[in-house]
Amino acid sequence: MATRLSFLRFLPIFLFLVAQKWIVMAMIPTTVHSGLLQKPSNNDEVLIPPDFKISYYTQTLDHFGYTPESYMTFQQRYVVNYEHWGGANTSSPIIVYTGDEVDVTALVNGTGHGFLGELASHFKAILMYIEHRYYGDSMPFGQETFDNSSTLGYFTSTQALADYAQLLTDLRRNLSAENCPVIAVGGSYGGMLASWFRLKYPHIAYAALASSAPILYFDNITPHDAYYVVSCYKTIKQSWSEIDKAAADPSGLLHLGQVFATCRPLNSSQELKDFLALSFMVSAQYDFPTTRYVQKVCNAIDGAAEGTDILGRVAAGFNVSALGGIFGRSCNTVFDIQSINNNSGWAWQQCTELVIPVGSGANDTMFEPWPFDIKNLSRTCKAAFGVTPRPHWITTEFGGHDIKTVLGKFASNIIFSNGLRDPYSAGGVLQDISDSLLAVYTEEGAHTLDISTPSAPSDPDWLVFQRKRELEILEGWLAEYGN
Repeated sequence: MATRLSFLRFLPIFLFLVAQKWIVMAMIPTTVHSGLLQKPSNNDEVLIPPDFKISYYTQTLDHFGYTPESYMTFQQRYVVNYEHWGGANTSSPIIVYTGDEVDVTALVNGTGHGFLGELASHFKAILMYIEHRYYGDSMPFGQETFDNSSTLGYFTSTQALADYAQLLTDLRRNLSAENCPVIAVGGSYGGMLASWFRLKYPHIAYAALASSAPILYFDNITPHDAYYVVSCYKTIKQSWSEIDKAAADPSGLLHLGQVFATCRPLNSSQELKDFLALSFMVSAQYDFPTTRYVQKVCNAIDGAAEGTDILGRVAAGFNVSALGGIFGRSCNTVFDIQSINNNSGWAWQQCTELVIPVGSGANDTMFEPWPFDIKNLSRTCKAAFGVTPRPHWITTEFGGHDIKTVLGKFASNIIFSNGLRDPYSAGGVLQDISDSLLAVYTEEGAHTLDISTPSAPSDPDWLVFQRKRELEILEGWLAEYGN
C-alpha cells in the first residue's frame, strides 16, 4: 500500500493559490529602517504589496552545534512593514508571522492586509514575516540544498525557531526596540511554530496567536481518523467501489476520464480516487463563508438530475469542489498525489519529525480505508531520503501529552484559535487551559480563517466576534506589559 505522505503538503499551498483572491495592494511604500537589511532586488519587490519590504538576514546554519560546519551561514529572507509602527520609545509591539511551509511572499499576500494588518494598525505595530529555512529563497545550500540528507540535516522546526529568535533579537537591538514586545502569529504549521516559539523563547515572544494549530495531532494523542471524520455522504462512500468497477472494463479509464472531465488520460483508478479524496478534504478544510465548498459539493451531488448514477453525481460534486476545474480551466487537472520526490520540503519534515498520524479505518468515514502505518511510512522515507521518521520527537521536544496539566503550571499568553469545520481542529486546543492559555473557536470557522482574510461588511457575526475576542485578549496582555 502506498503511503499518503504528500497530500498534506497541498493544503496550505491551496489556501494561498486559490482562496486568496481578495489581495489588496496598498499604495504607500515604506523605507527600510534596519541596518541588518540588504537592499532587495526589483524582482523581489514586485512580488508583494509596496508597503512591505523584502530583506535578507545572514543566518547561522546550526544553532545547536559547534563543529566548523555549524558556523556556516545562509541568507534568510524576511519581510517587514513599518507603516504603522509607533516607534521604539512607545513600546509598540512587533507582530511576527512565524513562517511555515510556503514561500514568504505567499504569506504576505495571503494575510498582510487581512486581520494581521488590522492588528498592526490597531496596536501601532511592526508587521514582520520570517521565511522558514528550506522554503522559498531561504535555501542554506542554494541549488544543492535538496541533493542529499547531509544538506537537509539542518532542516528542523527547532532550528527554525532558533532562526526566528536570533533574527528578532538582532532586529530589536538594531532598532533600539528591546522593550517592544513580540507577538508571534501563525496558521496551521505556522500556528504550531507560534505556540512553540512562545513556550521555548518566552524571553523573546511575549504572546502568541496560534490559528488552526494541530499541536495535539502527534504521538497518538488524537485518533488517527479524526481528520477524515468531517462528513459522511453515502454517495461519496459508495463511489470508490464504483470507480474500481468502471476501471475494470477495457475502456474503463477512458470512460472515467470523460465522466470526470480530466485534462489528461487517467493512469489508474487509484489516481482518480486519491485526487477526489484530496479535493473533498481541501473543500472541508477551507470551507470559508465566501466559498462554502462543502455546501456546493453536497448540493451538486444531491441535486443532480433524476436518474444520474453514482459516478455522475460525484463528478458533479467534484466539478464545484475546491480542486475541480482549478484556475478556471474547462477540465479538471487530476495529478498523481502519491509520488514523493526528494525536492519536497514538507515531505522531508513528515519523514523526520512532523509525523502526523492521519489515517482512516474501514467504516468510520466516507473515505476508503487507509490506516496510518508507521512501518510503511518508514520504508517510503528511507527510499526517498535515506532517513526514518521519529514519531515521538515532537512531543518530546514540545510536549502535548496531558497538556492541560503541564502547560497550566508554567505557560501563559497563548491564544489557540480554531474553526470546527476545519478537520485539523480535532488536533487543536479547544478548551481554556488557564486564564492566559485560551481557546477561541467557532462552530462554523474553517482552517486559519480568522487570520487569512480581511474584515468585510459581509463577515458573519461569529467571525467578527472571534476576531474581536482575539484582539481584546492581546490588548489586555499588552496593557499588562506596559504596566
